Amino acid sequence: MLVAEILKDKGDAVYAIGPDLTLGEACGELDRLRVGALMVCNKDKVVGVLSERDVVRAVARDGQAALTRPVSSVMTSEVVFAAPGETVAILMGRMTDRRIRHLPVLRDGRLAGVISIGDVVKCQIAEATREAESLRTYIAAG
Repeated sequence: MLVAEILKDKGDAVYAIGPDLTLGEACGELDRLRVGALMVCNKDKVVGVLSERDVVRAVARDGQAALTRPVSSVMTSEVVFAAPGETVAILMGRMTDRRIRHLPVLRDGRLAGVISIGDVVKCQIAEATREAESLRTYIAAG
């Protein structure tokens, strides 16, 4: 399955914040939206990803003071992207190698969606279920 197909099923909603938002405000957005990461955008450009892991690391290092700092000071700024034509297998490898759980998808240089590890797992389960059903049908017809 391709990234474009996952986005077609999932939708292309992207939750983004600006780099100047405080970490405390960003935590409020993570909670309100019930997501594990937010894209950090400056105008139309993705400049970082803020994940729950980034929040935990910042608070562990600096305590409550971290919550008053700008998101830009704690976000992951080396963003790893996905492309619509990539396969789930490629994404799984990239996510595993880089130890990341969210990949923004760029289409023609613009943010087109976000794929999470949950989306990848859901896709793999659906594929395995389809294969098992095909095998059952084949055996029953045999």
